[in-house]
Amino acid sequence: MSIDTTPKPSWWNRIAHPGQFVAWTTPLLWPLTILTAILFVVGLWFAFFNSPEDYQMGDTVRIMYVHVPNAWLSQFVYGVMTVSALGTLVWRHPMADVSMKAAAPLGALFTALALFTGALWGRPTWGTFWEWDGRMTSTLVLLFIYLGIVALWRAFDDQLRAARVIAVFTLIGAVNIPIIKFSVDWWSTLHQPASVFRADGPTMPGSILTPLFVMFFAFTFLFITLQLKAMHTEVRRRRVMTLQRKAAQGSAA
Repeated sequence: MSIDTTPKPSWWNRIAHPGQFVAWTTPLLWPLTILTAILFVVGLWFAFFNSPEDYQMGDTVRIMYVHVPNAWLSQFVYGVMTVSALGTLVWRHPMADVSMKAAAPLGALFTALALFTGALWGRPTWGTFWEWDGRMTSTLVLLFIYLGIVALWRAFDDQLRAARVIAVFTLIGAVNIPIIKFSVDWWSTLHQPASVFRADGPTMPGSILTPLFVMFFAFTFLFITLQLKAMHTEVRRRRVMTLQRKAAQGSAA
């Protein structure tokens, strides 16, 4: 009886194989989709039918249930891209640049929605759609960074070279995230300071916090679902390109 002493690869190394990553994560897509849909139904019901008006803003406060989760995701997605950029440059993980490329358009979408809903909220609340204050300006800069990264991915034919260049660009752009976060503390600004994630606790009542957190999780699971689907699409696209390149080389030989 022989004993197999070959060391088994770690889970980190096993998910480095694009095919295994797709095989392992595909069964998660439907449960994630159903969970996301349930969270949206519950969150929207709370937001529109079971939460009070604000004593100052009235029904306008309901825009917050879409604006705040998108504002959170605009920064969280960039955090995912920053970790993926480190994975590309430091660990050379094959799925890191796939994650980075899949997340960029999603981050741009969530940031654009945050800016749009913020403008809708700002007009009745502050009397203006836009103000060049620290929070709004740095968020607009984040949108331009996302769009620049999406454009860069399309500018390169060599995706491995593109991944290294974009990883460096992503790490440089990460400087903007703490600026967005602390802009309301550093500068006198029209945007109100943090009212949910505070050291002394949220300043909102539970009747508003409950739908806000449900919508927060709904949008977060929406991102996770879309991110996995986009990564699967990118893996399959690269596989097709590889097969086409091999076929072309075979024809040339």
